[in-house]
Amino acid sequence: MDTKSNEVDRKPPECQHYACVKPPFAVGLFPAFAGGKPPFPSFVAHCVAPFGQLRQRTRAPRFSRSLQMKHQPLVVSSMAHDLVGSEILQIATEVRRMKKDGFEVVDYTVGDFNPDYFSPPADLVQGIAQALLQGHTNYPPAMGIDELRRAVAEFYRTRLGLDYSSGEILIGAGARPMIYTTCATLLDPADVVLYGVPSWNNNHDAHIVGARPIEVRTTAAQRFFPSVEDIRPHIGELNLIALNSPLNPTGTLFTREQLLPICELVAEENRSRARRGAKPCYILYDQVYWLNRFGPEHVHPVGLVPELKSATIYIDGISKYLAATGLRVGWLAGPEAVVSRMSAVLGHLGAWAPKAEQVATAQFLGRTAAFDAFVEQLNANALSRLQRLHQGMQALKGQGLAVDSIQPQGGIYLSVSFDYVGARTSQGKQLTTLTDLRQFLLEDARVAMVPFTGFGVKEPTSWFRCSVGAVSPQEVELSLQRLAASLRSLSR
Repeated sequence: MDTKSNEVDRKPPECQHYACVKPPFAVGLFPAFAGGKPPFPSFVAHCVAPFGQLRQRTRAPRFSRSLQMKHQPLVVSSMAHDLVGSEILQIATEVRRMKKDGFEVVDYTVGDFNPDYFSPPADLVQGIAQALLQGHTNYPPAMGIDELRRAVAEFYRTRLGLDYSSGEILIGAGARPMIYTTCATLLDPADVVLYGVPSWNNNHDAHIVGARPIEVRTTAAQRFFPSVEDIRPHIGELNLIALNSPLNPTGTLFTREQLLPICELVAEENRSRARRGAKPCYILYDQVYWLNRFGPEHVHPVGLVPELKSATIYIDGISKYLAATGLRVGWLAGPEAVVSRMSAVLGHLGAWAPKAEQVATAQFLGRTAAFDAFVEQLNANALSRLQRLHQGMQALKGQGLAVDSIQPQGGIYLSVSFDYVGARTSQGKQLTTLTDLRQFLLEDARVAMVPFTGFGVKEPTSWFRCSVGAVSPQEVELSLQRLAASLRSLSR
């Protein structure tokens, strides 16, 4: 597939004034809407912003197609109406239904851990229980408890060579609300965010905050990362670049040669903006899997270009490298002036990490030997599954099946390609889309995977994500046998 960038279309209605769209809630606020006359000067476009604020907008706002549909009033906000649900969770629901009906499904869908195979450190769990018994059951401070923020700062200093004070660390209920808080703090409606596809949730976060997304379609040859040449044509208009390494869904890592030119480009742009007194282009760097890696070094913006510290937001947490997805402790690190405003946003959301979990995490981060031993064992178990799955796919490829996979480098994911769109089943049904192929493999092979269309990629594509956190080694072997039989039954 060709590498290309694609600015997502958001076509406004014929009139450029948001007032003229006459959303139902606005008619109630301003009766002048009912007559079709905007209550604001004609040379200014306005929107009703979240929390009831009126915010002046100098660029065309995001218009919902639903607002243009006559005689079909909305019952929810246009943002919620147009928000696409998670394809991952939709597939997971199918899998649960099949299992409930008695089918044995090998489930490679959700990026989570089955505690029968991957459970959090016993010291961490015991620390949470002890903290609860000690009475840590009330609200935590808005920024997070001091002990954890200091522990994270020390964790980054010793392991990544990053110098952050506790005032530059914000604690939240996992990495996900940290990403949303970053977007909500840094992006005004119609500001521009660039990210590669496939990637996790960037498209949905952009939609929720009303940003204008520029999606860069990446390829396997790029390890599915955007290049500096993909970004350069857009750098002057960008407010945020969202990057993730190790990458969900692909299990690949940025190389120094890939990331350094991007960082140098952003630093050069920001020096120019500083001379003009303009807001910088920020980098959101999601590194929540950075300790789940198998050999290659972890590279990150400030480590490559130190001057980017003032424009980089690191996203991290314990969910992946401590197999603690349900314990909900995440954090971000960034410039203090920005983090203080992020704390205000997070505070209004109430998306704090539970206090007992914060207390126990602060303690466990300081137990270097126990921490390292746990991560080493978790990675060994994950890699053994990933390697066996990769070897099995390569064996199928060697047998002439249209299958491929990419050597796993990090995370808990393997990228697998099944080039069978257009093939026919033994019953004569043609698999015309990747969704058809996914459904066939689920129903015939009893193997559940997530196509890259669930990560922002538009068809055509042949790639799927396989997550190994919830499967046993025996299930990996079983899935390979089933997939081989099902794929051989197809005619191309």
